[in-house]
Amino acid sequence: MAISRDQVAHIARLAHLDLSEAEQERFTREMNAILEYVALLDHLDTSAIEPTSHVEEGSRAWRDDHAGGSIPHDDALRNAPESGEGHFKVPRVMG
Repeated sequence: MAISRDQVAHIARLAHLDLSEAEQERFTREMNAILEYVALLDHLDTSAIEPTSHVEEGSRAWRDDHAGGSIPHDDALRNAPESGEGHFKVPRVMG
């Protein structure tokens, strides 16, 4: 499975990236190299490998996860760049 330059341009548009022609060509080559490598993995015999949901056992958590109190609403709004009517104001992201 190969990816086309048009598909790279489409992905860039979806990600709001403005790629030059040279960047589109480079990313097309790089993404195709990644896909070729992944296709090689399809030929490996993994029948003797037990399925796992995690790569390693145990936890890397630095602290216990406990629910705690939050900062007061007014303090949170005071830290906001812009607020109004008791809410954070953010730029519109959808038309």
